[in-house]
Amino acid sequence: MSNILKGSPVASHIKDHIREEVDSLRKNRIEPTLGIIRVGHRKDDIAYEKSIVKSCESVGIISKTFMVDECISTKELGSLVNSLNIDNNIHGILIFRPLPKHIDEEMIKNIISPLKDVDCMNPLNLEKVFEGISDGFAPCTPKAVVKILEYYNIPTEGAKVVIINRSMVVGRPLSMMMLGKNSTVTICHSKTKNLSDITRNSDIVVTALGRAKYFNDEYFSSQNTVVDVGINVDENGKLCGDVDYDDVCKVVKDITPVPGGVGSVTTSILLSHVILACKNMKLEK
Repeated sequence: MSNILKGSPVASHIKDHIREEVDSLRKNRIEPTLGIIRVGHRKDDIAYEKSIVKSCESVGIISKTFMVDECISTKELGSLVNSLNIDNNIHGILIFRPLPKHIDEEMIKNIISPLKDVDCMNPLNLEKVFEGISDGFAPCTPKAVVKILEYYNIPTEGAKVVIINRSMVVGRPLSMMMLGKNSTVTICHSKTKNLSDITRNSDIVVTALGRAKYFNDEYFSSQNTVVDVGINVDENGKLCGDVDYDDVCKVVKDITPVPGGVGSVTTSILLSHVILACKNMKLEK
């Protein structure tokens, strides 16, 4: 059986540090605050909002939700974002996506202040990831993958890392982060030929394909550490990853479960970004 790389100990470790930071900031009369912008009433957005608010409460971060009608214009949404950009009592801004189709998301991405952009929406923060500059906000999911590998002391220097995702949200920024750790990185996707040959001969495999239980034991070997970023629903309506966990856990060296793996760490990373944004604002004053 594999070593199970659970996300909860990693998330708890990050949250303990956040609580210490919150206590320190409060001694200086600073209340770390996250501004959440929710457009419309999508059920998954509402569920995510409840989760984020609860997580904020657990570490002492204040959250303020700004709910706007789904029919809001790009100009009106941009004005709301700008108002939070200049509000010194709001330290981080989180905009739920996807936005309605009539909203010019590219415009909104460029309006949100890079200094408060805790979910790495502004291209300037993403650019820093690609340039290897560490003072911005990296995308939360790739950063969560890195934190899990660090927490469990998975060797990354010189490791052959396969990332099955080429998006600007996960695959490409994660590849830059792993290159920064001196890994040898291969990006794959749904059209990659002989994918199983590539994954079996790697050290670390990160899956983010978005297909429920797509990867069975034929894709892996005993030398693999598998980090499953996928969040899907199986034929029984249960949450699952891209990897057929019950099948693959008998084969690989290490594996993250779904649920209980990357997701909880991703939320903790977001909260840590609020603290970083808060400290950066403090330094600028």
